[in-house]
Amino acid sequence: MSDKPVPDTAPSPVPVDPRLLEILVCPVTKGPLEYDRIRNELISRGAQRAYPIRDGIPIMLPEEARILDDGTA
Repeated sequence: MSDKPVPDTAPSPVPVDPRLLEILVCPVTKGPLEYDRIRNELISRGAQRAYPIRDGIPIMLPEEARILDDGTA
């Protein structure tokens, strides 16, 4: 066995087209979304949900969204 560190093989987030971000709205509130690059999510402050982005595609289904606990991302 080798004592070499194992490289992190997690895929990098695929960037979202900025034009797409301009037209997307929250499916629950129809309000604006904020792009969180670190978590690779679209945040709806009004609905208190974070919609995941997978392979560069926003998953805009309320049942797939992460609920924001305390109003922060």
